[in-house]
Amino acid sequence: MENNLFLLALIGANVLFSWKGFEDESFFRKYEFHIGSIKSGEQIRMITSGFLHGDIAHLAFNMIALYSFAQVVISYFGTLTFFLIYFASLIVGNLLTLYFHKNEYNYRAVGASGAVTGIIYAAILLFPDMNIYLFFAIPIKSYIFGFLYLMYSIYGMKAKNDNIGHTAHFGGAIAGYVFTIAKVPELVSQSSFIVILLGIPIILLFIMAYREKI
Repeated sequence: MENNLFLLALIGANVLFSWKGFEDESFFRKYEFHIGSIKSGEQIRMITSGFLHGDIAHLAFNMIALYSFAQVVISYFGTLTFFLIYFASLIVGNLLTLYFHKNEYNYRAVGASGAVTGIIYAAILLFPDMNIYLFFAIPIKSYIFGFLYLMYSIYGMKAKNDNIGHTAHFGGAIAGYVFTIAKVPELVSQSSFIVILLGIPIILLFIMAYREKI
């Protein structure tokens, strides 16, 4: 019960902060992720942007995903580690975005997606055989979803043909992946195939970045 209260408090903070942003554009602009402002010294946006959302649908989707997967991670690790993964994923997602978009001074983004993706990937590593339901109807093993989603994120980062923050999602996944393996190193031997499979897109991304292919 106490764990659920902490989770609901986190969701409540996202809802309240986002709702304020919906109603107050100056508030939204002050705390969104904005490359130019961050590079001029407003690093607080690296965290506050994760509590803002573009619209109610964006907020609802992230909070439903968070509630669904957070309970899996909390039941295994406890509340403190859950929060550490959440905020590490938020920050790493924004750091990766800052790196890939460092020369785009007008680049803007909002959303808890990076943090939520980190929680999802922690849950996938811990329970790779659980089902994730695409479009709430099509069951797919979580580890297969995890691999395909990261590959799709690389495509989205390269194509740049939508308004989805693929880079933040990928950075969050990296944080969830690394943090979970660091906490449960026996996963490397017990679930070698899963660990390697989910690591392939991460290695591929950095190879592509090194070769300036993305």
